[in-house]
Order: sequence, then structure tokens, then C-alpha cells
Amino acid sequence: MRKERKQYTAEEKVAVLRRHLLDKVPVSDLCEGLSLKPTVFYRWQKEFFENGAAAFQAQERPHRQVEEKQKRIEFLEKKVQTKDEVLAELMAEHVALKKTLGEL
Repeated sequence: MRKERKQYTAEEKVAVLRRHLLDKVPVSDLCEGLSLKPTVFYRWQKEFFENGAAAFQAQERPHRQVEEKQKRIEFLEKKVQTKDEVLAELMAEHVALKKTLGEL
């Protein structure tokens, strides 16, 4: 019978890595206690170090993204307003032309 695999959350993975890196708990002890293969532990560690820069970028990014999205929204609102004005002008000219031709 196959054993059900445990799915670890990101917080649990970081906690395991922290125990090894800060508390100096040997990898073999961690893996044995969690029924985890060492290759899985080392894959987590590799991903952690490869993606570590994102933790520092996350603080400045949302503010910049909000500003960029706000600028984009303002630009699109101006564009829609201009199109509405042009359409209103064209419709007025169209109605005036129909009146002069006697179609209304």
C-alpha cells in the first residue's frame, strides 16, 4: 500500500530550512523526523536561495505597480473621453446634415 504524501506549505518549508540554517539541526535529523528525502530538502534549499531576492523586491514593487496602473487608468480615461467628444461632435454634424437635407 502506498503512503500518502504530505504537502508542505511555503511557511512549513521555510521553517524546516530555518531549523537547519539557524539552529544547525543536521539535514539527516530533519529528514528522518519529517519522513522527508534529503533530495527534497536540498531542492527546497535551492529554490529558497534562487528566489530569495524576491523577498527584498516585494516591498517596493507593489507601490510602483500601483502608480503604473493608476497612470494607465488615467491615460485610458482621457482616451475614452476624447473618443466620446469626437463621437458627440460627429453625431451633431450628422443630425445637422440630416436636418438640412430634410430627412428629419
